[in-house]
Amino acid sequence: MPDPTHFALFFVAALLLAITPGPGIFYVAARTLAGGRTEGMASSFGTGLGGMVHVFAGALGVSAIVLASAELFTALKLIGAVYLVWLGIRTIQIARRDAAAALIQSEDIAPVGSRRAFREGAIVEALNPKTAAFFLAFIPQFVDSSAGNVALQFLLLGFVSVILNTLADIGVAFAASRIRQGAAARPNLVRRLREGSGAAMVALGIGLAFAKRPA
Repeated sequence: MPDPTHFALFFVAALLLAITPGPGIFYVAARTLAGGRTEGMASSFGTGLGGMVHVFAGALGVSAIVLASAELFTALKLIGAVYLVWLGIRTIQIARRDAAAALIQSEDIAPVGSRRAFREGAIVEALNPKTAAFFLAFIPQFVDSSAGNVALQFLLLGFVSVILNTLADIGVAFAASRIRQGAAARPNLVRRLREGSGAAMVALGIGLAFAKRPA
């Protein structure tokens, strides 16, 4: 297992990375603004599950194989990008439909529900090759090969990183929900927030589509 001092250094670095705004945080914020705290929380746990997919894949060497192949990397990247853009477009369409039907109320529930938000969050993160690249570039720096059982060390450090990221996402969900609640009395503002959240997802998808394969 990692040396305690080495692990403390990893923990601090992982914490700083977790609270640094990135695609995961923006995705959860967008989902929260679209459907409220429940949907944001579900998305947070979903992205956490998707992150664990990359942790296990990295430990087994699958991510390394994917990243070594330009064809596989491109396929995974485009699938994730298209899915994210589709979610964003659907969010915008639902926001406009609800506004036209005067369905936006202060007690409005999540447009897609917590189960679907969880599932979509997991899929979005699991299909993000940049997450795989991050784990393969960051975690090995703190793995001590002389301590043995490298795969177990990778799993432990990856699990800690995912937990920190999920906690950061939950904090963002709470903050974004307060913004949404404050705007609930103004339906037009809520509609614009939801449309903005959808646009943010589309932008994330486009950004993912242009992500370069790690060297």
